[in-house]
Formats: sequence, structure tokens, C-alpha cells
Amino acid sequence: MHGFTGEHDPGQWPGQGPGGRWRRMPFGPARPTVPWRSSLVIAVVQLVGTGFAAHKQPDRMDLGPAAAVLLLAGPALLLMRHRRPGTAVVGTAAVTAVYLAVGYPYGPVFFSVVVACVTAVAAGRRVAAWSALGLLWGSHLLIGHWLYRWLPPNGDGPVDWGQELVITAWAMAIVAASELARVRREQWARVRAEREAAARRRADEERLRIARELHDVLAHSISVINVQAGVGLALLDQDPEQARTALTTIKAASKEALGEVRQVLDTLRTSGASGAAPRSPAPGLDRLEELTGQAAAAGLAVRVEVAGARTALPPGADLAAFRIVQEALTNIVRHSGSRNAHVLLRYAPGELELRVDDDGPAAGGEVTGGGNGLVGMRERAAALGGTVEAGPRPDGGFRVRARIPFRGGAPHKDGVQGGPQRNGVPGAPHRDGVPHADGVPHRDGKETP
Repeated sequence: MHGFTGEHDPGQWPGQGPGGRWRRMPFGPARPTVPWRSSLVIAVVQLVGTGFAAHKQPDRMDLGPAAAVLLLAGPALLLMRHRRPGTAVVGTAAVTAVYLAVGYPYGPVFFSVVVACVTAVAAGRRVAAWSALGLLWGSHLLIGHWLYRWLPPNGDGPVDWGQELVITAWAMAIVAASELARVRREQWARVRAEREAAARRRADEERLRIARELHDVLAHSISVINVQAGVGLALLDQDPEQARTALTTIKAASKEALGEVRQVLDTLRTSGASGAAPRSPAPGLDRLEELTGQAAAAGLAVRVEVAGARTALPPGADLAAFRIVQEALTNIVRHSGSRNAHVLLRYAPGELELRVDDDGPAAGGEVTGGGNGLVGMRERAAALGGTVEAGPRPDGGFRVRARIPFRGGAPHKDGVQGGPQRNGVPGAPHRDGVPHADGVPHRDGKETP
């Protein structure tokens, strides 16, 4: 139970009190401070309580300085109960046994033993606690039924067996209370460890989600700017108007990237501060028209086909579907010799199938390096219980196929049913730019850098 690390003291309740302060757990593990307040209270209780109890036991020895020393020795040993619980419980039991052997009156002298025993068991020193209780109980049996003849007070007789049963019941109650405190403390520690592990897991998942979003935005934007800058430089002297178009595309791409980065950062700020929802909606398949228009501006003709009744997806599934299509189209633009692509959205009850095909062949030489695009696609789908497969087709070309399950959903607001479409909506205008993201594997099995 020791070695429990964390921001808060290990001897605390798994909950917060007023003002965000954690409440301390009773009989907790070692603390850096000496528990002198509780020990002082126990000392006062034992001295005062025993004094009152002595009035009803005139046949016992009178209380004197020696009795006061023994009554204070137990609370003094309790000062070390957090650092040395075994020593404290054995010491208090031995002091109490000496007190009973001298013949002093019964009373709250057992209070120190109870506190030391519960603390020792809660700290994992069960053998020491049980041994100390056994020592005290055995000593009382010997004193009450055999050694009383030679011990004070004079003329004392054997202890009544009914009284012995009461003392035995008290000893068993102490053991039971100690074990209960230990079990509860272990449960609290386990619950707290699980909560901390869950919090770390949520933090890791959130970092991964933000990394994926930033990758999709920044990797795409940098790629767009790089490609369009190359086009502009190549055509600057031959076709200034086309070079101007490339510069316009660079401006639009950088503006869009800045907007999406701000959205990701705003989401991070609001979720960390007040838990408020972001002001702008996350991208989804409603932006498929824009996505295919960007691909068309880059020279890729995209045919979109929707099979089944188009359904409004939950935000998480909608974002994952958009990003996967975005990744696949980016791969075609950058690495395929084909200028045609086919996107299939197949809606089924509780599931969306995405398929992006091109006819190939691969353009350019071997692509080296490893990217995060394919990894991000698979992580997005896996987070929703889906899968992503990407690889060459038997008849040539390349295919990305994803399965995204979802719950609920309602018919889409435009009521679109199955059937082929061109660029998402018939006759829809295109926008400049190319799709986001990167990292879909090349036909030779390599990922884009």
C-alpha cells in the first residue's frame, strides 16, 4: 500500500471535499508529520477515563505516578504508528499487559491498542497486529486465572469467565474492524488508481486525436502550397495567368488551414477550460462537394456514387468518413497517373462503407519514408469499431475501403437516395485546392512522407 504515487497524499479519500481539498483517509499510511494531536487526545481520554473508572473498582490498585506513566506510554508509542506501525502495536500491547499485571483498574487503557492495531493492519502489518493482540489476550488469561496469586492486589481472585468472554469478543471486534479498514483502504486505493489510469488514458486519446487533426490540416496545406508553388514557378514566364491561379490557390489553402487550426485550438481551449462545445462544426460528408471540387482543381475528376438511403451520421463518424475520403483522394492526386477517381458511399443500417478507387498506374518513382496518413485513417475507423483496408487492386489501380459503424442516424436533410453523382451534387461548382492529409500507402507499399 506504500509507494502509491500521485499528486495527492496517498492517505486521502477518493473524493474531494470543500474547496477542492482531498479528505484524509483514517488510519492511512506513513505521513511526513507526527500525529501528535490524536495521540494527545488519546492520552487525555485514557488518564481521565481511567480516573473515573477507578472509583467503581475499589478492590484494584490505586492510581499513582507509575500508573500515569503506563497510561501515557501507550499514546507516546502512537506517535510512531505511521512510520513504524508494527513497533507501535506491539509496544502498546506490552505496556497494557504490564498495566493489567500490576493490578490497576480497568478502563480506556485499551484505546491505544485499538488505534495501533487498526493502523498496523491498514498498513499491511497484519502479523504484528495479530501477534500483539494475541500477546495481550494471552497475558490477560494468565494473569486472571493463574498469576493473580502472586500479583497485586492482595487477595485478588480469578477473573469471571463471563468477563473473559466479553474481553475475547472485544479482541475479535478489534480484529474485524482492523481488517475492514484494510479492505476498505485497498478498495479506495484501487478505485483511485483506476481513476488515474482512466484519466491518463483519456489524455493520451485526446493528444492522439489532436495530433491526427493537426496532421490532416498541416500536412495537406503544406503539400498544397508546395505543389502549387512549383506550378507557379514553372509557369511564371510561360503562362502568367496560370501562375496567378496557382498563387490564388496557395492563398486560399493557407487561409483554410489557418481556419481549421484555429478551430482545433479553440476546441482544445474550450474543452480544457469550461467544457463548452466548439463554435464551428467539425468537417463532415456535407463538405464532400467542396472536397471533390478541390480535387477537380488539381486535375482529378471524381465520380461520387451513393448507394442506399443517405443517412445523417453522428459527428464522430461523419468526421472520420470525411477524413478518410480526403486522405484517399490526396493519395490519388499526388501518386497516381490516373486522372479519374470513383468514390462510393454505401449506406446500410448502422454502417457506412467507403470505397475510393483509381485506375492507376503509379506516377513517379519509388516513394520513400513513412507517413502517418494510413495510421491515422485506421485509428479513426478503429476508434468507432470499424476497419480500413488499402492496397492495389487485382486489375490494377488502387483501392481504399473503409467500414464505419454508427448508431442512430436519420434520413439526410436533402433526402438523397442511391445513384451516381458528379462531384457530390450534379452541376456543382468547384473550388480551388486539393484535399487534406497525406500518408496513404503508395502502390509499391510505401507510405507518403
